[in-house]
Amino acid sequence: MKNSSPLFRLGALIASAATVFALAACGTANSGTAKKVNTESASGTPVTYTGTLPMPSTTGVYNNPQPRSNLKDNGTLTLSINEIGPDWNAFSVNGNTKYMNTLWSYYMPTLWLYNADGSTVKPNKNYVTSYKVAKANGKQTITLNFNPKAKWNDGTAIDWTAVKAAWTVQNGKDKNYTPASTTGWEQVEDVKQGDNAKQAVITMKTPYYPATSFISIYPPQAVNAKTYTSGWTDNPHDKEWGAGPYVVKNKTTSQVTFTPNPKWWGNKPKMTTVTFKALEDQAALNAFKNGEIAATGLSTADDIKTVKSVKGATIRRGYDSSVSVFEFNAKKGVLKDINVRKAIVQGIDRNQMTKIAFAGLDWNTPVPGSELLYPTQKGYEDNMPKEAAFNTANAKKTLEADGYKLGSDGYYAKNGKTLAVSYTTFGDGSKIKARGLAVQKMMKNIGIKLTIDNKGSSEFSNTITSGNYDIVGMGWSGANPTDGFTSGYQLYGSDSDSNYAFVGSKAADKLLKKVTTIADSQKQIDTLNQGEKLALKCYGTLPYANPPVMGVYAKGLANYGPSSWKTVLVEDIGWQKN
Repeated sequence: MKNSSPLFRLGALIASAATVFALAACGTANSGTAKKVNTESASGTPVTYTGTLPMPSTTGVYNNPQPRSNLKDNGTLTLSINEIGPDWNAFSVNGNTKYMNTLWSYYMPTLWLYNADGSTVKPNKNYVTSYKVAKANGKQTITLNFNPKAKWNDGTAIDWTAVKAAWTVQNGKDKNYTPASTTGWEQVEDVKQGDNAKQAVITMKTPYYPATSFISIYPPQAVNAKTYTSGWTDNPHDKEWGAGPYVVKNKTTSQVTFTPNPKWWGNKPKMTTVTFKALEDQAALNAFKNGEIAATGLSTADDIKTVKSVKGATIRRGYDSSVSVFEFNAKKGVLKDINVRKAIVQGIDRNQMTKIAFAGLDWNTPVPGSELLYPTQKGYEDNMPKEAAFNTANAKKTLEADGYKLGSDGYYAKNGKTLAVSYTTFGDGSKIKARGLAVQKMMKNIGIKLTIDNKGSSEFSNTITSGNYDIVGMGWSGANPTDGFTSGYQLYGSDSDSNYAFVGSKAADKLLKKVTTIADSQKQIDTLNQGEKLALKCYGTLPYANPPVMGVYAKGLANYGPSSWKTVLVEDIGWQKN
């Protein structure tokens, strides 16, 4: 569940386990509030409601928005999370998960603030007091002025060196670094000090649009390549390299507690402690029911029944900036063969996968044809190849044309080897199990033997970054409205460390790299769609659902929950006074 909406990090889509965080309508309940609700309240819908849940606005904020003046001081908050670590470097491909970005938002800088529909952006003046995009000597320049009070927790000033450090670790020149994305930074010619150390001047080799959307800062104290790749392992370095509202009070591999940062120069956090516990879905449901955590995702009618008795709890749901996908590891065995990957894609009924994802929910969105733009966004197109459409007969024809022969056991084989693959899933949710069984049946229908490899949620990062899978279910989540436009190469690039299919197209690479150099937004969209169409012809990945944010929240929890693109600062999350 996208529990809060701090701006994670710009310029990169964030990987997550492909759990559809959804809330079932409790239409079979025999008690509760039945009066029809046509519009979702900003604070959510009572869990006692038994009617059809209202659809949210595509840009609505449903996190019980409250001003700081109406929040209690010295609150405590406990939440669940899929995993904690092991890599605490959210810039790295190994640490670029939704979960680590959530943890980073509590103790690392958030530079940019977006409104709910994503149409405006402004700097977080705790860090950047002003910025300017201009042209000097024929080249685009971006000038940032940093807050005089802004410091890393070890006392080092946050200044132009933090921008240079981000450029160093993310420009892709030095292969000793493993950035999740090089987008934007690879177009930078230089980063220099401006009028003083608190001013950074970025000079671009080629213009980048939108100009500031890739800019982030990284602690220059940690710029050494060895430190970057291994120095963050099981170590958040909050006391030295942190620079946010909170610091880590204590930590294990299954729990982390934040407490207000005594060196923080901004608004005082409303919570005395914020604790994240690594829990599987069922454990999180039980913990919420017992009052041990303040929010959790819900995905079935049984889930809502489990928490129905929690007094004052509300259901909050909204559109999410995420897409659930299958990744096919083109470096593994039979999946090296594009025809096998193509047959698998032809054999997966994405409409059925969507029905499983949203079964029992008052939710209906089309099957996505893009991993970069969402059906609710301007410029969205279905970029899947026409020949990729679900068709069991065509899938078999693809395999037979590739030299496979159907055996008496119902499975295809070549050179005496049965065509077999494994499908890796994470977590213990009922819909995760249902999805696995559905894919297994679909593969059997086209003559491919599929085994299910279920792992704990805490194994997600290590599994994905090690490439230890054949087929894996996962998701991508955008942190800001421009991520889809700027992250095409991150997902599909032939040499991108975030391309978990490990296959690409030179023609697609060229187009996807070109997108951010185009000033005209419509031409950007057109080029992006052209590039994704070519990339999806590699049959390395398959989008199948755009899940909503749906969850249940404790009474009075404010500024926490679905908020569209709106940036909600963690120091403003609290308990409502009245």
